[in-house]
Amino acid sequence: MDPNLSLPLLGGLSPAQFMRRHWQKKPCLIRQAVPGVQPPLARAELFDLAGRDDVESRLIRQTAAGKKGGPGWRLQHGPVTRRQLPSPKQAGWTLLVQGLDLHVPAARDLLSQFRFVPEARMDDLMISYASDGGGVGPHVDSYDVFLLQVSGSRRWRIGSVKDETLVPDVPVKLLANFEPQQEWLLEAGDMLYLPPQWAHDGVAEGDDCMTCSIGFRTPTPTEMARDVLQRMLDALDAPEREPRYRDPKQQATATPGRIPEALQSFAQHAVIAALNDAYSLNSALGESLTEPKATVWFEGGEALQPGDGLVLDARSRMMYDDRQVFLNGESFRAGGRDAKLMHLLADQRALSPREVAKLSEEALALVQDWAESGWVRAATI
Repeated sequence: MDPNLSLPLLGGLSPAQFMRRHWQKKPCLIRQAVPGVQPPLARAELFDLAGRDDVESRLIRQTAAGKKGGPGWRLQHGPVTRRQLPSPKQAGWTLLVQGLDLHVPAARDLLSQFRFVPEARMDDLMISYASDGGGVGPHVDSYDVFLLQVSGSRRWRIGSVKDETLVPDVPVKLLANFEPQQEWLLEAGDMLYLPPQWAHDGVAEGDDCMTCSIGFRTPTPTEMARDVLQRMLDALDAPEREPRYRDPKQQATATPGRIPEALQSFAQHAVIAALNDAYSLNSALGESLTEPKATVWFEGGEALQPGDGLVLDARSRMMYDDRQVFLNGESFRAGGRDAKLMHLLADQRALSPREVAKLSEEALALVQDWAESGWVRAATI
């Protein structure tokens, strides 16, 4: 994707312009971002999907009586069967289905239009179905999100957060003192971009309101450090004849419970040396960023045949840096022409038969392992 090419998706802005003006800075309303848009799947198919064990779903219902006279809220985590869903004619309920791109090709195609943002930031495409008056209440999200209306209408109210107090004793995180500053009615094809920590409240107006949320991860330092450090520890190998701690100048002590400063210094230097291993850190980061979600698993696939092209499975996450490629939580060394082809596979999620034929025997053997694991599959491109 050319970052300098203007796109209807971004209201005539190029990806480069959009990122400079709006990304992580301010909201952006785009009328008819996707003219003639169609829902990625029919309502009946969405309801069936919500009942599957391998799909993350939630049902949120507003009830008539809540504290202080306001509406109450009920939350049910999936799987949500068809019998558990209210009638579409009943007002005030919402069905949320995460990771629609993992199960529906049309959702994956829609998500691919947003690949002007690095893959490392991309989370998934969630779809929200709401009956008339349905919504999840005023709240804030910790991620960047594009809210694309694909069916029906939804009224959005947004505002900066001045008071983070939450409504007590409800199963969803609702802002107690939400003060909207802007308001729009979005019809099918309209889209709203919101940076993290912008308060928003979307309410369906009429039947068959479906909104696709394209979300991007914003990890905290603690979240990232916890996983990366654990992976670095798991990969930590002791070299041969590694020097051990020595204290030939240690004197006899009358306070044996005190930890020697020399031992503290030894430990500090050992930890710093491990953390200063940039290759190990980058490897752990790449593995962490490409680790499939807990609800994702792969079935064995078929080996590639001579003349085949290949595509990544929709559930596969692939990225790279200057020295390695990462696929589904694993890291691989790559250099030269093989590295260029692997980078191309990560960027465009496919290789033509001609490109596959350029892989070295070692790289082709690796790709065959991926195919048999179900991570890639044969395709004619």
